Amino acid sequence: MTHAHIPPSAVLMIVGAVATFSVMDATIKTMLPRLPVPFLVWARWTFQVVAMLLWLGPTMGRGMVRTQRLPLQLVRGLLLISSSLCFFLALGSLPLAEATAINYTTPVLVILLAVVFLGERMTRPRIAFVIAGITGMLLIVRPGADLFRGASLLVLCSASFYAVFQILTRVMAREDPRVMLLYPALVGAAVMTVAWPFFGSRLDLTWLDMAKLVMVGVLGTGGHFLLILAFQRAPASALTPFTYAHLVFATLVGWLVFHDFPDALTLVGMAVIGGSGLLLTWHERRRALMAPAEPTAID
Repeated sequence: MTHAHIPPSAVLMIVGAVATFSVMDATIKTMLPRLPVPFLVWARWTFQVVAMLLWLGPTMGRGMVRTQRLPLQLVRGLLLISSSLCFFLALGSLPLAEATAINYTTPVLVILLAVVFLGERMTRPRIAFVIAGITGMLLIVRPGADLFRGASLLVLCSASFYAVFQILTRVMAREDPRVMLLYPALVGAAVMTVAWPFFGSRLDLTWLDMAKLVMVGVLGTGGHFLLILAFQRAPASALTPFTYAHLVFATLVGWLVFHDFPDALTLVGMAVIGGSGLLLTWHERRRALMAPAEPTAID
């Protein structure tokens, strides 16, 4: 069986998901000067829990939390929350496009972790991709430049947490994707409910802030829902190239909302990261064309 046909609906869903995440990140960035990051992370995941309970609760009931691998679900949730916390903290200092681009070192880390922990083979194209990804990241960060500061390191930490999260997602591929989507949100809501008051419990929320918080929750849930629907319609390897549209949307949103446009070297770095990812995906896809169909996946 081949994977030659990719349903247009799946492509539209994956592009819609990354566009949604760009708008969500930009909305959070507008609130960072006034509201503590732990509270924003709490709101991001708590609203997702509420949205999922309203969406899936009537049909799934207790099945929403039924899992054979509860410890791994909890660890996976902690990893995603740690990734969110690091990324939101970095957004306070970094332009949206640069932060998003640095965060796209995640695929490089996933390859390295898959070789070490899942026994996957490090082929020459994968080695080339790892080198290109690191090169692209260095073109953006440029050690010694203004961008190379704590915020950049926070994004790299975010990418590292998310890479381990993806490895665990592969390990737990047989779990219900809806359950996989709920647990990180539950963990995030629970952990940040305890944590955020210690980082600034006094809040001066306006109606506009409340509207933005609700929008962040809706966008986050909707984006992940689009990912689930897309990966149910086509294999992950076929859809991965379209996720790099995230870099384009982050650049456009950052330019329109914050008037931040990447300089030439940053654009080159983004192109290297995106281009190398596209080439690797194309190569891996060619090798898999005559192989059995891949199982669907959910991030």
